[in-house]
Amino acid sequence: MAVEESPSRGRNPRAIELSLPFTGRWLIENSPARRVPSHGTDLFGGRYAIDFVGVDERHRTSAVSDWRTLFATEPPERFVAFARPLLAPGGGTVVAVHDAEPDHEARRSQLTLVPYALGQAGRARRGVGAIAGNHVVIALSEGGAHVVLAHCKAGSVRVSPGQRVTEGQHVADCGNSGNSTQPHLHLQVMDAPDPVTARGVPVEFRRFREWPRGRGQAGLRERGVPGEGAVVEPLA
Repeated sequence: MAVEESPSRGRNPRAIELSLPFTGRWLIENSPARRVPSHGTDLFGGRYAIDFVGVDERHRTSAVSDWRTLFATEPPERFVAFARPLLAPGGGTVVAVHDAEPDHEARRSQLTLVPYALGQAGRARRGVGAIAGNHVVIALSEGGAHVVLAHCKAGSVRVSPGQRVTEGQHVADCGNSGNSTQPHLHLQVMDAPDPVTARGVPVEFRRFREWPRGRGQAGLRERGVPGEGAVVEPLA
């Protein structure tokens, strides 16, 4: 059983430093600034994983809310994050790509979330593709670590194994594939390329604006891990 850690304050000397892999504003969920393991498990190298959900200028994940929001599933196109470009958070070499999973319907309703959650163990037994969905794994040039961008839009991956990528390069689009209840980006750093055997590595991000949860005033951060429920925007 994974032991939950209290996240350390200040800079983590072991952390891999990356740029945020997108433009615009994104909401933070399952942040390692709140707890470690961030998603409640060490499985699939996700000890320090972090989720980013695209939002608009009013910090909404979707501008649409109707009867489907309360009682049914919703098309992923309703959500701000869907089809947003995902960028390489650091330079390196692509070592693995998976782009064979469909984008499924999104779920905000408790009526649809509960049965979906009950199927999570079955998805885990089906392997990395069923959990991460469409994804890209990049071996970073610095630090000897590997970064995963997961839940990409079906058919959107623009890179191939063996290809060199530069920081900020468009590698895929945000989608709702794999174990995902609404379009978002799952990012994690690992010590090996295969999530089945890899261990998670701490990560920090450079130069971003952060709106902390429950506060209207944004602050500038040169380096760090965004807090749970915060909204972030990368700086040039």
